[in-house]
Amino acid sequence: MSSPDEPTVADLSEDDLLALIFPQLPLGVATLVPPGDDAAVVAVPDGRVVVSTDVLVEGRHFRRRWSSGEDVGRRAAAQNLADIAAMGARPTALVVALVIPADLPASWVEGLARGLAAVCAPLGVGVVGGDLSSGPVAVVAVTVHGDLEGRDPVLRSGARPGDVVAHAGVGGWSAAGLALLEAGRGELDIGLVGAYLRPEPPLAAGPLAAGCGATAMLDVSDGLLRDAGRIARASDVVLDLDEPAVSFAADLERLAGAAVALGAQARDWVLTGGEDHGLLATFPAGAQVPAPFRVVGRVRAALEDEGTGAQVTRVLVAGVAPGAGSPGWDHFARGAAGVRSGPAAGQPRR
Repeated sequence: MSSPDEPTVADLSEDDLLALIFPQLPLGVATLVPPGDDAAVVAVPDGRVVVSTDVLVEGRHFRRRWSSGEDVGRRAAAQNLADIAAMGARPTALVVALVIPADLPASWVEGLARGLAAVCAPLGVGVVGGDLSSGPVAVVAVTVHGDLEGRDPVLRSGARPGDVVAHAGVGGWSAAGLALLEAGRGELDIGLVGAYLRPEPPLAAGPLAAGCGATAMLDVSDGLLRDAGRIARASDVVLDLDEPAVSFAADLERLAGAAVALGAQARDWVLTGGEDHGLLATFPAGAQVPAPFRVVGRVRAALEDEGTGAQVTRVLVAGVAPGAGSPGWDHFARGAAGVRSGPAAGQPRR
């Protein structure tokens, strides 16, 4: 919590804020010209740049009563780096645009910079610039760059019938952590709450999967069912996921206490909870699936229903179409509001 006497953003000039932020930020091994000029210069040995952008909006993706500036910085970095890893690339640099309300404590902004550095610096990723603006709520927009290092990008559209489906990372932890926070019971499991506030994607697994012949891959940010459906549609196949009691047994065991305490279903968190930022990939049948990936299903041909000609459900669980509930987070679903993640993320929140 900030002190009433602590300086806010309104007490500082833009140059003062930058003087707080810049000393915290890592330069990265690929940075040729660091922040300070009109633009940075970053080396791209491969000759191709992998680029992705994501936005965190206060009240939509985080709440300041739960999340420190460092929490948000770590989360913003992790979720963007996961997108680059999902292409089979190595991240090289971030550019961060920050919108901040005048009453925001200056220490929160400094904490944000520390959070970005805590994730990026060990990976040799530079935070090489960005922009500042004022606004009614805090907004953190991150653009991340990556290098394929000579590899082909792994797309969502490469899965083929007969491939195996594999997942790296945890499942349902972030959704459970958010549910605990929303229920005012975060103290019941600090580890799950931490998985929501500061996710730790298996970033090294992305390039590893690409090197081992992954045919399709993405970052599981919006829920396993929803994101599996994205691979299935892009590849024109069906992903038949194994029963979570088998493929995600360790996760279900980890989530059991929180589920009992909240009267929730751990299985729902695994299937539809977002923001763990694990990697979902497909590999050719018979290929060596590298650790930390675990096989969680199979790819099947997309057939048409003989009676109607309509395509069958794109994602199955143990050969059966999932229930009619939300498969995961959708920013623009009717009634979507509040902080994202979890099986009810597409519904209004208290």
